[in-house]
Amino acid sequence: MTTASVPERSAPSRRRPQSGPPLLVPVLSFAALTAGYVIANRATPHPDATGAEVLRYAREHGTAIRAGSWLLLASAIPLALLAAVLYRRLRALGITAPGSAITMAGGLLASVALTLSAMAAWTGGRLPDDASPALARALADLSFLAGGPFYGAGFAMLVAGVSVTGLLAGLLPRPLTWTGLALAAAGMLSTLALLADGFAPLLPVIRFGGLLWLVSAAVLLPRTRHGRA
Repeated sequence: MTTASVPERSAPSRRRPQSGPPLLVPVLSFAALTAGYVIANRATPHPDATGAEVLRYAREHGTAIRAGSWLLLASAIPLALLAAVLYRRLRALGITAPGSAITMAGGLLASVALTLSAMAAWTGGRLPDDASPALARALADLSFLAGGPFYGAGFAMLVAGVSVTGLLAGLLPRPLTWTGLALAAAGMLSTLALLADGFAPLLPVIRFGGLLWLVSAAVLLPRTRHGRA
């Protein structure tokens, strides 16, 4: 009686974890659209402007408001993509701590904030001639709150997730991670602008300083563990 030979099972192939597309693609797209938005809306009335001033600006600069709203909405798309790519990159680097999930959640929240801000700004730019100044001021406030404190809080989560992970796992230079943590703290503190105007200067810090930080992190974050010296 012969024994049937059992074919050997080949050892499962070990594939290298996929780290996703290059980070610079969504980061630079987000940076370019953000810069375009700032240029288009550089004369937007400040949050302390009266409703009549906001309504007058909307009537005289409707084209600029619509262009800025589109740029702001468009910038939310690469930011959401960036959050997903960062999550995939950190997971591919072996990060199973909550930092990778916090990064994606923060990026998605920031993307939603920009979307809401763009929607409110676009609506405010289409007010009819008989609209009340109070309505114009309310829409401007909604756009500011979404694109300011709300965005700052979400972006702070994104930066904190990458910074803490990069610091503990040695994926990023320590000065960059500490700078990111400082920016994350500024982003969270910027939400206090709802209570006191003294915290409002933190909003451009997290918007523009965070943008420069993102570009640096995208360049320096390795694709594999061996990519970090």
